[in-house]
Amino acid sequence: MERSTIVRVHEGLHARPATRFVKLAKGFESDVELVKDGKAVSAKSSVKLMLLAVKENQEVTVRANGADAIEAIEALIGYLENPKAGLDDEEIHAPANDASKAAAPEPQSTSTVSDQANGLRGVAASEGVAIGPAFAHFPPDIAGQGRMLQADEIAGEIERFRAAVAAVQVRMDKVLAQDNLSAGDRGIVAALRDIAADDSLTSEAEEAIKGGNDAVSATITAASTIAADFSAVDDHYLNARADDVHAVGRQICLVLLGQDDVSLENIPQGAILIADDIGAWDLARAPLKRIGGVVCGHGGATSHIAIIARSHGIPAVLGLGDRINTLRTAQEVALDGNSGQVIIDPDAATRADFAGRVEAAAKERASLTAFKTVTPKLADGRIIEVAANIGSLEEIEAAQEAGAMGVGLFRTELLFMRHMHLPSEDMQAETYAALAKAFAPYPVIVRTLDIGGDKPIAGIEFPDEENPFLGWRGIRMCLDRPDIFKRQLRALLRAAVHGNIKVMLPMVSDLGEVRQTRVLVDECAAELKAEGVPHATFDLGVMIETPAAVLIAPALAKEVAFFSIGTNDLTQYIMAADRLNPTVAKLNDVTNPAVMSAIELTARAGVAAGIMVGMCGEAAGRPDLIPAFLEMGLTELSMSPASIQRAKKAITAMVAGT
Repeated sequence: MERSTIVRVHEGLHARPATRFVKLAKGFESDVELVKDGKAVSAKSSVKLMLLAVKENQEVTVRANGADAIEAIEALIGYLENPKAGLDDEEIHAPANDASKAAAPEPQSTSTVSDQANGLRGVAASEGVAIGPAFAHFPPDIAGQGRMLQADEIAGEIERFRAAVAAVQVRMDKVLAQDNLSAGDRGIVAALRDIAADDSLTSEAEEAIKGGNDAVSATITAASTIAADFSAVDDHYLNARADDVHAVGRQICLVLLGQDDVSLENIPQGAILIADDIGAWDLARAPLKRIGGVVCGHGGATSHIAIIARSHGIPAVLGLGDRINTLRTAQEVALDGNSGQVIIDPDAATRADFAGRVEAAAKERASLTAFKTVTPKLADGRIIEVAANIGSLEEIEAAQEAGAMGVGLFRTELLFMRHMHLPSEDMQAETYAALAKAFAPYPVIVRTLDIGGDKPIAGIEFPDEENPFLGWRGIRMCLDRPDIFKRQLRALLRAAVHGNIKVMLPMVSDLGEVRQTRVLVDECAAELKAEGVPHATFDLGVMIETPAAVLIAPALAKEVAFFSIGTNDLTQYIMAADRLNPTVAKLNDVTNPAVMSAIELTARAGVAAGIMVGMCGEAAGRPDLIPAFLEMGLTELSMSPASIQRAKKAITAMVAGT
């Protein structure tokens, strides 16, 4: 069987999404291939998949042959058509102005690096400024043993190579099992592990061993061959994967040689890490909180070094080429990750300038930290709840650290998308209960399943639609599939025993949708009571994101306990501009008078009915808009955890200024 589709995965099948695609493919017994421009590769090989260089908006075909071919094609097509499949949770929920999670700067060629009067200049890979003692990290190169094997040695050498590959995988599995690994770092390490286990690398090395090469030489040759394939692809991101292949090859060689790599465990607090190249594997295991900055000869804005640095807020300048050797003996280094500037052993004036800039940034962070425990209030005493938008239990800690006053949006679709089958009632109940317990007594607003043709999941067959954003999605799909919807509602009723659970319905455009849901809730409660299962009631609200919901807001307010305005979708529907289409991006502006009027109409209806009116779209975290929203009557704002303290500060400043 085969089926074609247009790839919607964010930025295409680069390392992490390719790894996830392969993991999904390996869950099926069928042989599966991905075809692009007439070239077919195994969908169960990360390296081959990445080298196919599948980009966003390109057409591909999925072929499957086997007992579960239909299920395989449905699941894999669903993944390819999901715009968020290429993102980590942190990236999905990051605000547009969060520099640490922002898209990478445009890649620059290392040939542009040149001496400047004020130092060196490389690729600005991660924003921020830093100054600190230099920590040179230049591990020795690895060379093969340089001898040809005898015929009777080949089988043993292949076994030795396979044992080394297995040992590297075990090391990586141990890192992946660590609780303190962020989702982004976890995805990168998982991608490296896949390279280590990929047939493309192991087969290449084993063929070299069969030709008489020792395992170390064979590994170096195989890694160099595959890295060269990545370097030849016309794609900056895939070019950067060549470094990952070399890093994996190095780890295999070290095991074969019985050596340990030079450790970063002893890097001093605030030191600037200087290296010709540093593998994502090494950086992901390093004590990142002690690293003040990173300067590398290799790497670019799309390399895994840059991605890790950005996700942890570490300033980084990469791509210095051979100029990195001038830093080998440096005592102190200053760098500007915004401009790509690197200064070796800065003079007193430069040191003072950088120190001042670092101090100013630290003061800003510290001033925001002071708002972690603040409960913002308006002049009339009304409390403004500043809550978090999250999509998984792994994000709870970040939300709590930011000072979230509960959860204003829990995206349940991510729970469904993570599994190859629909999650059971028990699994959902455990997840929602854990969420409620973590934030009690603060409220936790859980959005019921918001899935449509643009982000399908395994277990639900969606029709082909010309415009899935206006199709069978959200509450529309749920009401048509009570077998799925009631399972979720039962789980939410069970979880409500453990905390302040509230439930909101997405994509509402008609009063009947709310009333039908209430009937199902009552049915579920009656069933649980008859079964003797503990449960509790919850407040039912709606997400205001369709123009229809805005226009019937006065009537809706009489049916529900709260409104939550989803500005992302509301803006695209009000402006009739697809928010995923860059050609109409300028129309997707929440400050457009039409959108602001819709928000005000909604707020006015909610206030008149005496129900809570909140906002869970990205606009809720914008300090420049918060005063206007509060003046309209909103009393709850939910956003990415990274924006919470800044929002609390904006509310406090607004009240102080009145």
